[in-house]
Amino acid sequence: MPTPVVNALDLRVRRLVAHTLPGERRAVGVGLGTELAQLRPYQPGDDVRHIDSAASARTNTLHVREHVPERALGTWLVLDLSASMAFGTARRLKSDVAEGVALVFARLGLRRAGSVGAVAFGVPDAPGGVLVLAPRSARPGLIGVRRLLAAGVAPDGHADSGGLAQALTRVLALARMPGLVVVISDFREQRGWERPLGALRLRHAVVALEVSDPAEAALPALGRLALIDPETGELVRLDSSSRRLRERFAQLERERRSSLLLELRRLAVAHVCLSTDGDWLAELLRGFA
Repeated sequence: MPTPVVNALDLRVRRLVAHTLPGERRAVGVGLGTELAQLRPYQPGDDVRHIDSAASARTNTLHVREHVPERALGTWLVLDLSASMAFGTARRLKSDVAEGVALVFARLGLRRAGSVGAVAFGVPDAPGGVLVLAPRSARPGLIGVRRLLAAGVAPDGHADSGGLAQALTRVLALARMPGLVVVISDFREQRGWERPLGALRLRHAVVALEVSDPAEAALPALGRLALIDPETGELVRLDSSSRRLRERFAQLERERRSSLLLELRRLAVAHVCLSTDGDWLAELLRGFA
């Protein structure tokens, strides 16, 4: 991944968090940082670089400065691993875009001694279809996310039993300190996620990253088709040469996206749409501009 682009994205994400969580990320205790916590007499073993010359001169006794440490940002990834993510008619699958985005935010979350946790939904072998990856820092955190992504999405015919709503509810219970919550999903056939997402937004900075494919917005005129729903396995036969059918398909998709955008705007959740037919990293950077 291009380092300058990732660094620019890091700066914009930090600004979003600072704007969303003003004054709520003050650390407890003392340590490395920029804000002065206290001045105290020097003790053997203290770092001489922390000696305050002005205070030492005034009191004729060596004093050292202690600072309020910068709080490490905790990041939670909410990953859609349902069967619908294994779809793509352009340059890549939706799951490929989701994987790249998840790794970018995992790396960003681990900067400055941060930690990364993940809650994946649509996982066949997990209880209730939801799998939780406990927050970890440094290399173990990144390895955990990589292993979760390496398992791939659910196989065709596996219905999403957990769903986005249940995943968000789990994050709401687990993420006790204010932080960043990144939701990566196509937001299709999901119900009841509005209330837990709104509850998360009250305490955390929340970003909704919608992954889509061009074929989901418009039905091409290819004649008679036999389509199978990847999650339910339902078979649908239709004649795509029908103009009325294609217009109805496009209208339903516009209504679905309009409803999604309206709800995210109502909840004041930052939203970026990423497509399988483009440079998703550049789209991500533009979306945070």
